[in-house]
Amino acid sequence: MARMKAVQSSGPGTDWELVERGIPEPGPGQVRIKVEACGICHSDMFVKEGLWPGLQYPRIPGHEVAGRIDGVGSAVTAWKKGQRVGVGWHGGHCGHCESCRRGDFRMCRSAKICGFSYDGGWAEYLVVPAEAVAALPNELPAEEAAPLLCAGITTFNSLRNSGARAGDLVAVQGIGGLGHLGIQYASKMGFTTVAVGRGKDKEALAKALGAVHYIDAAAANSAEELQRLGGAQVILATAPDSQAIASMVDGLGANGTLLILAAPGQPVMVNAVTLIGKRAAVRGWPSGTATDSEDTLRFSVLAGVRPMIERYPLARANEAYQQMISGKARFRAVLTFNP
Repeated sequence: MARMKAVQSSGPGTDWELVERGIPEPGPGQVRIKVEACGICHSDMFVKEGLWPGLQYPRIPGHEVAGRIDGVGSAVTAWKKGQRVGVGWHGGHCGHCESCRRGDFRMCRSAKICGFSYDGGWAEYLVVPAEAVAALPNELPAEEAAPLLCAGITTFNSLRNSGARAGDLVAVQGIGGLGHLGIQYASKMGFTTVAVGRGKDKEALAKALGAVHYIDAAAANSAEELQRLGGAQVILATAPDSQAIASMVDGLGANGTLLILAAPGQPVMVNAVTLIGKRAAVRGWPSGTATDSEDTLRFSVLAGVRPMIERYPLARANEAYQQMISGKARFRAVLTFNP
C-alpha cells in the first residue's frame, strides 16, 4: 500500500506526532484530495486535548484544507481529478434531517467536521464527502486560500448575515487570526469599521487593514468609545476572552447585535438590562457550508482580502501549533506541502 506522511494525536493530551499512514481510498460519494496547504486553527486544540464529544483516536486534525482532487469515488459527478478545491469546518451533512430538508445544511443534526469526525488535512492526502468540497479560484494560492476556509468564511459569512447595511458602524473586537480578516471584510463591505485591540502599537495595522477608527482597550473603555461614535450596529467578537466580549455589550446601539465568533473557555455574562433597553441581541455564528466557502473565496479575490500567514512544513507542525496557541502567530499558521 502507498504511504503518506501525517501528523496525528494518539489520545487526549498527547503531543502531536509525525507518522506514516496508508493513503486512504475514496468510497462512494467521496473524493480524495492531495493536500497543498492546511491552516492551523485554535479549534484544533479540541482534538489535542480531547475536549470534543465523540472523538476517536488516533486522529489527524485540520479543517482549513487546500489542494487538488486526486481521486473520486463512485456516484461522484460534480468533481474531477485535478480540480483545485478546499474543505473547511463543515465536513458533510446527512441530507435527510429536518434542517437538511429545509436546505440549512450547516445545522444538520448529523453534521460532520473535517479533522474531528474523520481525519483532516495535517496529512499529504485526505478523503472527504463530496458535499464538503469547495472550488478554489485560480487567483488564490493554496496557502492563502486555506485560512479563508475557516477564519475567512466565519467572519465573512457572519457579517453578510448580520443585518448591518453599508455605512453602519461595525466594530471588530480583537486583531488576530479572525479579527484581521474581519476588519478587511467589514471595510470592503462598506461598513464604518472600528477595530478594538489592546495597545497603541496595533493602530497602524488596524487602519492599514481598513479600520476607520481604532480603540485601544488597554487605555480606554471600549463600550464608551463606541457610544461616542454613535453605538455599534454589530460588534464582531473574535478574541476568546469572555470578560472582554461581555464588556462590549454596552457599546451596542439600538437594535445592535453582539456577534460572537470566538469560543472562550468561560461563559459570557452579559447585562440583560442593556439588551432589553436597546432591544439588542447576542448571537453566535458557526462558519458555513461549501457554497458559503466559495462565496467567501470569490469575494476575497474580488475585494483583495488576504490572510497574513506564517508558513511551516508538516514536520514543524508542533512548532506551528505552539505559535498559534500562544497567540504569537501573525496571524494564521499554515502547513505547506511540496507540490
